[in-house]
Order: sequence, then C-alpha cells, then structure tokens
Amino acid sequence: MTDSRLGGLDPELVRLTLLEAATAAAERTLAGFRTPLAVENKWQTGFDPVTAADKDAEIAIRAVIAARFPGHGIIGEEWDAKTSDGAFDWIVDPIDGTRAFISGVPVWGTLIGLMHKGRAVAGLMAQPFTGESWLGLPGTAIYSRGGTSHPIHTSGVTDLRQAKVTATSPDIFEQSGTVEHITRLRRATLQTRWGLDCYGYCLLAAGHIDIVAESALKNVDISPLIPIIENAGGVVTTWDGGPAEAGGNCIAAATPELHEAAMKVLRGETA
Repeated sequence: MTDSRLGGLDPELVRLTLLEAATAAAERTLAGFRTPLAVENKWQTGFDPVTAADKDAEIAIRAVIAARFPGHGIIGEEWDAKTSDGAFDWIVDPIDGTRAFISGVPVWGTLIGLMHKGRAVAGLMAQPFTGESWLGLPGTAIYSRGGTSHPIHTSGVTDLRQAKVTATSPDIFEQSGTVEHITRLRRATLQTRWGLDCYGYCLLAAGHIDIVAESALKNVDISPLIPIIENAGGVVTTWDGGPAEAGGNCIAAATPELHEAAMKVLRGETA
C-alpha cells in the first residue's frame, strides 16, 4: 500500500530499506569501533575526522538503496552525490559523530533518510553497538532494542526553565560565531549536556531531552533525524523558523511552545 506522504511509495518497503541499509552499515562500523584506527582530517584548520569505516559503511548503504530504488538520488557525507531527475533523494551519514566513534563513545550513529521534493519524509538513526534504533515514518516514531519496539513521544515540556538541553560541542558555536546565542539559551534553561551528537536528537524524540540546539550543520547531519522528531511530536527548524533539511543553525524542541520560547532566546528577545 502506498502513502501520499511518502510521495506514493510503500511505507513498508521504505522501512525495510532503511533497516537493511543500517544492518549493512553496522558490519563495517562495528568492525572498526574501539579498535586502532587510521584517522584522516578533512579540514586544513580544525578537526573533522573520517575513517575507513565511514567510507565503507556509506558504500554498503548506497548499494542497498540502489538495489531497491535504482532511480532515486543519493546524497552522502563521504562520496559524491548520485543525482536524479526524480523527486526522491536518500540522504546518508554513515557515522554521525565520528569524533565520538574514534574515542570509543557510543553516541555516534548511522543516519539514513528519505527526501521527497526536498522534504524529509522518513528517517532512521541506528546505534549498532548498543543495539538501538529510532525510526520515523509518517504518523509514527518507533524505538527498537533487543528485539522489541515501541512508539515514542517527546516530553511535552513547554516551560523553558524546565527544559533539558543538549548540543554536540561548544566548538561548533565558537567556529560559527554564535557563542552568545547558545549562552543565552543555557542560562534560560534547566541544564545543558554536551557531546551527544545524533543520539541527543533521538533522546529528545523519546522524551528524555527537551531541546537540541546546533550551529553550522550539514544537510546529512539533520535531515534523517527530522522525521523521527516530528513524528514523535517535536518541532525542528532553523533558528529563524525555516525548514531544517538543508542544515545551518538548527533547533529541535519537544513542543511548539518550547520551540517558540527557545527561538526567542536565540534571537535575543525575552523568553
């Protein structure tokens, strides 16, 4: 059965493709996790690491997608985009949180998403070391671990003073000149936890974190997470309230009320 919210694709086929691609990636990522790794730096200034596991996992993901949907485009973190004249693009970050990956910290994840006419309509985050996954499809957000699955929902927090915040690192705000913005948000909220990468967004979708604020994201960093958060009841936009699929300065919140309050703080207005 097709779903208009997926551009007429079969939701079950999309789900199976996401899961199969994540399984294929896990064979490559787990083989390198907590082992001595050769690490390349993609930046001349600063540090943006990449490993053979990143590159190999993306190749495996692309193979699964191409076999199921040969006419679709694929946009990945490590390899050139496969262009398409159609309305569908898959977006892939084989290891979101490579800094965590090379440090042995299991908050990295494999991100795979489906875009239809530029809008994120399905997404998966898989953390193979802990055996967890979060899946977002139209009308549903699901958490799975140990052979069991259940629906998830955001916390419902609306009061900024009670909100638990996370962001990947202070460095991203220093590099983008937005330190004052995140400082205002930290002062207005209950607590801030650093270093959770994509795991933080999934904790938000599951009701444990209330706000994720990030700066200078790539499209592959955020697009696959949008369907998970939105179908769990959350809101994801750029700091000016626009679509977040292209990345940039992005904020995710558990409720529309909390999202609006956080955006006011980021803009320097009274919460």
